[in-house]
Amino acid sequence: MARNQPTLPARIAVDDVWIGRHLGPAVLEQIEGEFRPIALGQAAVQRARVPRLTGAVMPGLVDRHVHLGLVDATALRHTAVVEVYDLGWVPRIARDWKINSPTGGLIRIAGPFMTAVGGYPTDRAWAPPGSVRELRGPADGVRAVDEAAAHGHDLIKVVLHTGGPLLDDATLTALVRAAHRHRLPVGIHAEGHGQARRAFEAGADILVHAPWSESLPDDLLGAMAGSMRWISTFAIHHGADRDRALDNARRFVHLGGRLDYGTDMGNGPMLAGPRAEEISTLHEAGLAGDALLQSLARPSGERLLVDAAVYAPLSLPNDAEDVAAWMSQAHRLTVALAEGAIA
Repeated sequence: MARNQPTLPARIAVDDVWIGRHLGPAVLEQIEGEFRPIALGQAAVQRARVPRLTGAVMPGLVDRHVHLGLVDATALRHTAVVEVYDLGWVPRIARDWKINSPTGGLIRIAGPFMTAVGGYPTDRAWAPPGSVRELRGPADGVRAVDEAAAHGHDLIKVVLHTGGPLLDDATLTALVRAAHRHRLPVGIHAEGHGQARRAFEAGADILVHAPWSESLPDDLLGAMAGSMRWISTFAIHHGADRDRALDNARRFVHLGGRLDYGTDMGNGPMLAGPRAEEISTLHEAGLAGDALLQSLARPSGERLLVDAAVYAPLSLPNDAEDVAAWMSQAHRLTVALAEGAIA
């Protein structure tokens, strides 16, 4: 997160707070980088002799699918996005982002796209040299995972993309098992008939896109709901692809599956920051209220990480349209912002 900033007041009163559940008006105390509620209710806020924020505070947005090398990452400093997952770039560059964050927030990295020899995205102009690791068999897959773990990568990104060479089952399984030995989750780009099933059967943890290239049967979705989570990325699709992704996701959520917000930022033109269309489509997929906010926000439990908190001069939203509007006006709870908003 951003470093060398002056600290916020030790205690603040806020008109509205959400930390995984709606608290309403609250007095928050800062302890070791966290805000913890010490009093709730309008009366407590009115009695407190502490600075008061007229608006609402909640954990900031987590975009679980971005490609920072394809966007102006510094533009995220001025948005409600406090954490991103970069899912494929040159490892040396990505590791530097973790230390010297261009976004001013937390960056988690996958390192290179892991794919078959000659597989996607080796033929894409947007994928610079070093951003793709071509695996020549199970031993090579294990080696690649061991190297990622040794360099502190946060997850492993694997590509199963039909229309070109694909990883064989033995390599895919060896890679997933190696990642799990290092306690690293595996996220898979699954495109084409049967590839989402292959990801599930290999033991992958994440589908980095809600499946859009085929309709999945309910029995597979039910099994996936018990062990996988999906990242949305609806807004990069149009027409039949979007319809399939939304239908799969709606059934996945109905069966108890976890669906998280992610935009695939860098895939085509889009503004840095919250994407209203992505948020509204999550609602179409069946997420509302706390469930919608939980898909967007950095988990916080019964506390609010100071560096991950965002503020808007509005009440907390009630529906998807309001959530998108709230996030578009929210900014990180920095000292300068607080000083301008505190009554």
